[in-house]
Amino acid sequence: METTKRAITLDVAGAAERLKKVVIRTPLVLNQTLSRRYHCNVYLKREDLQVVRSYKIRGAYNMMSSIAPEILNKGVVCASAGNHAQGFAYSCKKLNVKGVVFMPIITPKQKVDQTRMFGENYVEIKLIGDTFDDCAVAAKKYTLDNQLIFIPPFEDLKVIEGQATVALEILEDLSDIDFLFVPVGGGGLASGTGTYFKTYSPKTRIIGLEPEGAPSMAEAFKAGHPVTLEKIDRFIDGAAVKRTGDLTFSICREMLDELDLVAEGRVCTTILKLYNEDAIVVEPAGALSIAGLEKHADAIRGKNVVCIVSGSNNDIDRMPEIKERSLQYEGLKHYFLIRFAQRPGALKEFVNNVLGPNDDITRFEYMQKTDKESGPAVVGIELVTRNDYELLLANMQKYQINFTEINKNDTLFSLLV
Repeated sequence: METTKRAITLDVAGAAERLKKVVIRTPLVLNQTLSRRYHCNVYLKREDLQVVRSYKIRGAYNMMSSIAPEILNKGVVCASAGNHAQGFAYSCKKLNVKGVVFMPIITPKQKVDQTRMFGENYVEIKLIGDTFDDCAVAAKKYTLDNQLIFIPPFEDLKVIEGQATVALEILEDLSDIDFLFVPVGGGGLASGTGTYFKTYSPKTRIIGLEPEGAPSMAEAFKAGHPVTLEKIDRFIDGAAVKRTGDLTFSICREMLDELDLVAEGRVCTTILKLYNEDAIVVEPAGALSIAGLEKHADAIRGKNVVCIVSGSNNDIDRMPEIKERSLQYEGLKHYFLIRFAQRPGALKEFVNNVLGPNDDITRFEYMQKTDKESGPAVVGIELVTRNDYELLLANMQKYQINFTEINKNDTLFSLLV
């Protein structure tokens, strides 16, 4: 299978055969809730139901099983924010190969534990660095020093070929597809599915979705080549990389019809809706494709749409942060630094006169502790509707409240909230 501009050949059928006894053929399910919301047919490719709860096993196992046994048996190494690590670990166990997994220190505990569970005694885990890119540098050095084989999460044709089997399954289940929404991190899944769709379903418009706080592919598109971002928001850890691959960049540039950035807060809202409305549990990266639908609501009306739900490795301990980000994104949670008048009853007047009947104080903390607890205070207020915000501000001005909006000051927010 070849693209028109690059001599890229992917034996996707061969990869599917290699993977047949290892991966689950995940379902392509019509989601009634999303279909009603967007007035179209929204199908979810449920890779969150995969054996390691993400599609990553496809690329890892396909590459590892394609390596000559005498070379593979020397040992393998990978770097991952979590999902690739689990696919790698499961593959090590299946192939009876020793592996070393490098993961960022900030990797959710759930993903570390799952990696250890899937690999059992075949893998050793090393937590190094604050980002995927940091631990990847350490992993590659370790690979060279010990003369082992590095299994990359996206920058390899065999890995991309394995991820392309997601597209093969989709098109076997549904041939008439108008839009494909695919998450983008390093670009392996988008490269594989994009290449397969452009060959076997060229009419399908392919939309890539990347985290707003980690736009490595978007910045590469602007520059015309991969660039290294100075800093990223690591919240959507399964898709947060500082630099996309050279290979995946070149393929995605040709195969993606559009690349959109999705706000982390919108992803959080999507996670909560999927859970509350359909009892579907996804990780932040797994919600990217669905979170991207809103922007295209008019274009997808009446169409057949497929969203790849890439994974469900979400740590339950992250749910408070997910809810917090969602509320802020939806305009329902606001923080203020309020300098209350130093007289009796000032706080009571604030509650009675300034707050609306449905407004709720969710945080109250004086900035300096004294016997009488006076001075400026951090006040968190949760609203019922976005429109209540203007009334809240109007009341503060009416009653001459001395306040600063913390949400609109990144420096204050990072220091106080």
